[in-house]
Amino acid sequence: MESPLQPGDLEKQQTLFSLLKQQEGLLVAYSGGIDSAYLAWAAHQALGEKMLAVIADSPSLPRTHLADAVAFAAEHDIPLRILETSEMENPAYVQNDATRCFHCKDELFTVMQRELETSSFKAIAYGRNLDDSGDFRPGQRAAANHAALAPLADAQLDKGTIRRLAHAAGLRLWDKPASACLSSRIQYGQPVTRETLTRIEQSEEALYQLGFQQVRVRAHDDLARIEIAIEDLPRAFNIETVKAISAAVHAAGFQFVSIDADGYRSGSMNDLLPASAIAAAK
Repeated sequence: MESPLQPGDLEKQQTLFSLLKQQEGLLVAYSGGIDSAYLAWAAHQALGEKMLAVIADSPSLPRTHLADAVAFAAEHDIPLRILETSEMENPAYVQNDATRCFHCKDELFTVMQRELETSSFKAIAYGRNLDDSGDFRPGQRAAANHAALAPLADAQLDKGTIRRLAHAAGLRLWDKPASACLSSRIQYGQPVTRETLTRIEQSEEALYQLGFQQVRVRAHDDLARIEIAIEDLPRAFNIETVKAISAAVHAAGFQFVSIDADGYRSGSMNDLLPASAIAAAK
């Protein structure tokens, strides 16, 4: 699938480069997703060795995603450091209410802040883009608390523009599906545990092996609610495929398995939150 540039795309990229070049040294929060990967690439183009991509490693990061993020950085000679984060030791994170994402990102930026204070780097940046501004993302409050920069949003780059520019730059992950952390798959109020995260990771990996690329395995206690891209649902509902999905997810440790007829929706767990909880988290 082609992704041709549109008028104004290159001008926005130049604005991004100009913003990045103003930094004396930059730590980039990097997860391997398209936004943070494009930002890390652009920062390296603009700053060279005066930037460092930082991966926060924890049980909520799938091993395949970590490996791919490391590989992408190596492909483009992007300086990289993997730092362990300890959000699982924070009861406020583990209890998994509407503020979970805040506590996760607060831990990330706290660890990056410590790295900043013992290095020659001067600022932290993360991959918030223009589309993220209207979404429910408590992590943005953590970023603001740590004065983290959002160069993509400042350069007026939305998700579509980022994908087009990444494609033009020859970045292989320009069309990589979006993927939040594994903890986002657990229903609010159900504690985040390593066991549940492992179940989800193994289930999703099995679905990838079955050829489904846009999937989420949502954990509702012992029930796995599987979201698959709507265009792939006809194949998913084939009886033999249903059996294969069920066997794989049961093997990962879930007692019950369901395929969501509404298909994949980003952030669908947020639909279960009352408006008061969303307002408080913001």
